Amino acid sequence: MALPAINVRRKPRQSRARITQEALMESFVRLLHEHPANKITIREITDLAGVGLGTFYEYFSKKEDLIALTIHQHVKSNAEVLKSYAQSVYDLSTKSDFQSYLQQIIHFQLEQIQTQQFLWAQSFLLERQVSSIETYQKSYAMMVEMWQNMLKPFIQDDEKLKQMSLNVQRICYGVVSQTLLIEPEFKDWKVLEADMVQIINSVICIKKQIF
Repeated sequence: MALPAINVRRKPRQSRARITQEALMESFVRLLHEHPANKITIREITDLAGVGLGTFYEYFSKKEDLIALTIHQHVKSNAEVLKSYAQSVYDLSTKSDFQSYLQQIIHFQLEQIQTQQFLWAQSFLLERQVSSIETYQKSYAMMVEMWQNMLKPFIQDDEKLKQMSLNVQRICYGVVSQTLLIEPEFKDWKVLEADMVQIINSVICIKKQIF
């Protein structure tokens, strides 16, 4: 049975409220480096954030809502960084073909994940424990839309663009999430990158879909 969607009691419209919510999320992430998520208490989170318990409950009904929002914001932030990078690659290259463009993006994405490997491994694990199917679908759709935005310069047909974006997300998410779920301290990133590129080139049949 799916868990309910994230219950954020108060959406931060003012900068001070936004800072408070962010402080609670940052405190949870810091504590996650010391204890498993199920061992972290709301009191520990609020103490580290420098706020009272009442403040926590102004924003969240329970710890799981804070965790789910933290994961969603982490994914969203990564998507924004990736889109900015893709735009810079496209703007600076006058002769970039689709395959090399996509490989550069995948390389950058894996570098970003590697620099925050612990948090990504925890996010994939906790996502399955606390996120409702609606929250999961929202994050997944956001990533597919991100790929559509990045691949659009090379694929003019809307249906092919949608299908390509969905397949690239399926491969990237599936390979990385399963790798870090099974081996949180995974180290052979070069091999993983080569495998991902090979899968994308062979299974999705890039040339056929573009031309």
